[in-house]
Amino acid sequence: MKQILVISGKGGTGKTFFTGCLATALHNKVLVDCDVDAANLHLLLHPQIKQAHDFIGGKIALIDKTKCIQCGVCKEVCKFDAIDNDFQVEELSCEGCTICSYVCPEKAILLKDRVSGQYFVSETKYGTLVHAQLGIAQENSGKLVTKLRELAKEIAQIEKAEYIVIDGPPGVGCPVMASMTGVDLAIAVTEPTLSGMHDLKRLIELAKHFKVPVKVVINKYDLNDEMSSQMVKELEHLGIEVCGKIPFSEEILASVKACKPFLEFAKNSLASEIAGLIDKII
Repeated sequence: MKQILVISGKGGTGKTFFTGCLATALHNKVLVDCDVDAANLHLLLHPQIKQAHDFIGGKIALIDKTKCIQCGVCKEVCKFDAIDNDFQVEELSCEGCTICSYVCPEKAILLKDRVSGQYFVSETKYGTLVHAQLGIAQENSGKLVTKLRELAKEIAQIEKAEYIVIDGPPGVGCPVMASMTGVDLAIAVTEPTLSGMHDLKRLIELAKHFKVPVKVVINKYDLNDEMSSQMVKELEHLGIEVCGKIPFSEEILASVKACKPFLEFAKNSLASEIAGLIDKII
């Protein structure tokens, strides 16, 4: 079983578009959308949800008014000002650090599970999809990504899948690290801009830290041919292979608007080129 991560140093480079192409081109795989803060792979794959589970992202404090003597000790130690003057816990402010429960002399503060979102196992025409929806203003997205990957690996073992294809989050933060650890290949989709190159270099450094091989696809390369050529030279200097370049295409935009993977939507020369690129990468 090989785990392939589609990643980008920044948002908007075409990462999910390329993941949709992989979903169409590869057989016998499990798909995972690890961009839990802004999941959108389901828009292309149209999943039918078979399982739904609550994601417990941490704890939240709850004050038992029958025990509370309003001594104010909890308010003094709370660094997030989550306890108001009526000794009610404001859920959006509480970080679940638990210190208030330790200092309360009356043991009036309880800790309950915080439901931070949901994760799903779904069926699509392209294979099983594991995905999630993190709640508004909720944290622990790295923890949720880890949960999705563990679940996807279990399903892949049961289904005897040949590949796990992961649509990763943008950037280089905690969710990206949780997406990257232990994968066999990271496909970095970038764009020919200064910010694209800057963030791609940070992503490559992160991949080197985790000892994950990286191959780069330059999307919309013809919007800035000079920058694309410069990126190829800089990446060659870093020892990173640019395995393909994809031109800007109105038809790719049309496939996104139609909510279909491009390789299914289009039957033209560009679709053939992208299918060939995927064969080359695999």
